[in-house]
Amino acid sequence: MRVFSLTYEFKLKPTAEQTTIFADWLEQCRRVYNYALAERKDWFKSRSCQINACSQGVRIHYSGR
Repeated sequence: MRVFSLTYEFKLKPTAEQTTIFADWLEQCRRVYNYALAERKDWFKSRSCQINACSQGVRIHYSGR
């Protein structure tokens, strides 16, 4: 069974006002994405810890071993 996928391509010809609106939308999307990415990176950084000899020694000391 073959499935054909038809796609259409339309060329936009926005007015100067519409171009300004699109640029504003894109800027807002960029800011929201970057804010969410920064939150995710901060969350990850706050919960991850690199294991090295010092951190392992501290964990052993606090665990009572």
